[in-house]
Amino acid sequence: MLDVAGLTLTQHEKELINHPNTGAVILFSRNYQSPGQVTELIDSIRAARNGAILIAVDQEGGRVQRFQNGFTRLPPAACYAQAPEMAEPAGWLMAAELLAVGVDFSFAPVLDIDCGISEIIGDRSFSADQPLATQLASAFRKGMNAAGMAATGKHFPGHGAVALDSHLTLPVDGRNLETIRTKDLLPFKQLIAEGLEGIMPAHVVYPACDPQPAGFSPFWIQQVLRQELAFNGTVFSDDLSMEGAASVGGFPERARLAQQAGCDMILVCNNLSAAGQVLETLPIIQDPIREQRLQRMRGRPTMTREQLMQSPQWQQYSTLITQFMQNHA
Repeated sequence: MLDVAGLTLTQHEKELINHPNTGAVILFSRNYQSPGQVTELIDSIRAARNGAILIAVDQEGGRVQRFQNGFTRLPPAACYAQAPEMAEPAGWLMAAELLAVGVDFSFAPVLDIDCGISEIIGDRSFSADQPLATQLASAFRKGMNAAGMAATGKHFPGHGAVALDSHLTLPVDGRNLETIRTKDLLPFKQLIAEGLEGIMPAHVVYPACDPQPAGFSPFWIQQVLRQELAFNGTVFSDDLSMEGAASVGGFPERARLAQQAGCDMILVCNNLSAAGQVLETLPIIQDPIREQRLQRMRGRPTMTREQLMQSPQWQQYSTLITQFMQNHA
């Protein structure tokens, strides 16, 4: 999964998108001007690809909402604790609006438990209370699914107990496995049991459990996630351009280790030359099981944007969430 620089594609980007190793494009705020423009950009990405391609974005709400103008502003996840009945409509609204412009999925919901330590997570977490966080994340995912969108839980096995930001450095969580298992893993366990389609591991190292950061760790991905929790969906690496990934080596090495650890799709963002390196150095492997997992991430839109705007459900939910946002955010 790679990204693009602007509002339209360059010739070089078109060539990278059509590389056999490219499977997805993630969009950022810089790629968004209006619903019409982003629909055209997504159409051009799909046209550049000789085959299937997934389109993703981070559209959690609060601080992390890449598309804003022309989209309903969503509150931070922490707000839903005050009105749990809002979580499902918000999940539906977020997903329906993205699907209507051609996006397949948003990297949501955040399943991290807020331990009052991590500023980078903070109000992106649904709650400090593990049962409530699980309940709200489950409702949010239910709304996403109802709109036709698969969900991705992040950041496995939990990013909420470290103060440092993994975009800038490699955080270390010194807790033991039992502590993580009885708290942080519980939302993941519950949503996996409910059929969660995707998971993104954290660029965090848990030295009492394994020396590698979770996204490069066969222990976390294969032993805990695949075997113990019986997860059979897609594992997305977090962005390999983040400083939390730098400890394991250069970009080709990061990609190789993430793939060996069990990641189905590797993210390389905000560094086109690094993305090119990874595309060229990773072997091109046909994997039917991986393809099947990724197929589940494909969006299933039921309405065009015009139809959505005219639908009673969108009008009701958009008004509801906008008012909620004004009162609580």
